[in-house]
Amino acid sequence: MSQQINLFNPAFEKQKQALSAVGLLRGLGLVLAASVAVVWFGARQVAALERTAADAKAVLDAREARRADVFARFPVPGKDPLIAGALGQAEADRGALLEAGQILQGGELGNTQGYADYFRAFARARVNGLWLTGASIAGAGKEIGLRGRVVQPDLLPQYISALSRESALQGKSFARLDMATAQLPAQAAVSAPALPGAAPAAAVAAPAPRFIEFSLQSSAAPASDAGAVKQ
Repeated sequence: MSQQINLFNPAFEKQKQALSAVGLLRGLGLVLAASVAVVWFGARQVAALERTAADAKAVLDAREARRADVFARFPVPGKDPLIAGALGQAEADRGALLEAGQILQGGELGNTQGYADYFRAFARARVNGLWLTGASIAGAGKEIGLRGRVVQPDLLPQYISALSRESALQGKSFARLDMATAQLPAQAAVSAPALPGAAPAAAVAAPAPRFIEFSLQSSAAPASDAGAVKQ
């Protein structure tokens, strides 16, 4: 004996839902409400920004007004031509002083410290039997000339060596030496005292001392240079 069982249940079948007019209206209402909310929020934000901008503009206008008032009460003075001229002259004087200082330091105008150190050096480097009769210093001490007399030729190297040890003459040397034998004028004749009853003795002239004249030159310098001293 057989039996058939029907397993189909209409409740389990997929139901087709149709969009009704009521549902459509509800959806449109929600979209419209959301749009209105967004517009309202944006309007509030714009209004807040406009108020902030208005406040900032008011503050700026107030500051501009105060600035204009300050400039009106305390006007900015213009450039004084006298002050500008004095400033320009001061700048010109400063430039001239700087240029003069550079010229003085460069030695272009010669010795600006005087010649006392040189003559003190000549005096300290003395040698017995040698004496100076003249000295010349040209410019900044680059050209030095000495003239003198010496009783013995070998005293001259001693004097030159003594000069080289002086600080004022450091780095200077003599390139030319001239020597000549000379003689002092003859001394007056003297006579021996006569003895009582004897004939007067003949007058005898004393012999004239001999010496050597010398001339030292660092280079050819004119005799009329500054700092020249003669005896």
